[in-house]
Amino acid sequence: MKKIIKTKLPDRPGVYLFKKNKEILYIGKATSLRDRVRSYMSKGIFDMRGPLVEKMVEEASKIDYQVTNSVLEAIILEANLIKKHQPKYNTKEKSDKRFNYVCITDEKLPKVMIVRGKNVQHRVLNKIYGPYTSGTQLREAVKIIRKIFPFLDEKSKNYMEFYKQINLVPDLNDRKMYLQNIKNIKLFFSGKKKQILFNLKKEMKEYAKKREFEKAGEIKRQIFALQHINDIALIKNSPHPDPLLVKERGNSEFRIEAYDIAHMGGKNMVGVMTVLEDGEVIKSEYKKFSARGGSAFGGRTVLGNSKANDTGALREVLERRLAHKEWSYPSLIVVDGGTAQINTTKAILSLFNIDIPVVSVLKDERHKPKAIMGNKEFAVKYKREILLANSEAHRFAIAYHKKLRGKNFLEISI
Repeated sequence: MKKIIKTKLPDRPGVYLFKKNKEILYIGKATSLRDRVRSYMSKGIFDMRGPLVEKMVEEASKIDYQVTNSVLEAIILEANLIKKHQPKYNTKEKSDKRFNYVCITDEKLPKVMIVRGKNVQHRVLNKIYGPYTSGTQLREAVKIIRKIFPFLDEKSKNYMEFYKQINLVPDLNDRKMYLQNIKNIKLFFSGKKKQILFNLKKEMKEYAKKREFEKAGEIKRQIFALQHINDIALIKNSPHPDPLLVKERGNSEFRIEAYDIAHMGGKNMVGVMTVLEDGEVIKSEYKKFSARGGSAFGGRTVLGNSKANDTGALREVLERRLAHKEWSYPSLIVVDGGTAQINTTKAILSLFNIDIPVVSVLKDERHKPKAIMGNKEFAVKYKREILLANSEAHRFAIAYHKKLRGKNFLEISI
């Protein structure tokens, strides 16, 4: 432990490796190697860490690291090293099909796409890179790479003219140059930036000799962009803490859970939970809550009651949801309503000794969103995701309530 504490790491992006002698226990990426490794040692982190983190840190005898020239390269290096060494504490990253892969299709003009693990096997592909633990960072990374080496994606057919105007697709009449871009993308995701630079410099000289100065100029631009990667977007979106530190919560992507209550004059009151991960709807993790004879703490059941009590129902839903420690905990909770709903949610989180940011979506008289209350930072940064999660929760709650109401009506009729 003392060896780890005394390890001097630079304030640079890169990849760190927790090791027990020669065995690699865990591999992670960092915007700042120094700050990330320090986060493992801070009292606050240790107070909230789970047994997995504690066990890994106790086992480790030292930390090795590799500095990269950019956060972008750290993301790619981390994925490649995890795939190569398969560290035991990276088990979730290497097996979870919800994570994303960069895929290159097998066609005359290959496309570059981000595909979820569960869908990879259904594609005809030439190359697959990953998995990548953060969908948000991967999308930003691919945007950066595309500005250096323009390529086609699944949306190119519908947005071709627009993509051409902003230089996201090359001249498709020159298939040779396009395939060179694809080759360089493959090398980049393989962590072979030096090889790319060597190849590009050679190609630039050849084009210059042929007096094809426009093509030589394009390659010169690519060389400069590779040597001066602008990854400020990746730094802004760098997840913290490290995926392993939130493994106790089972969440290494930005997960939003939204809750809503539905009833008709207090009758057939139900609650639901919807889930977004990195801006994507995860319908397989939606949950329904109906009356079950008592709350998680032995209180009076609210769901299903004849009197409308939205905050009481929300309290019951949250108690029952948080009692499921095997479910992934969210990075943000979204509730429908105002101050009362926020305070109810915070009270339940406090009861469980869990610290999760909370926002609420306030509606107007036509039940349209008019404001996002609660944590201001998240309200601004994740406005689109918050409104989508809330909309999904409202839709899901209404559908569940109608189904339950119809069922009860049939039972009464019979």
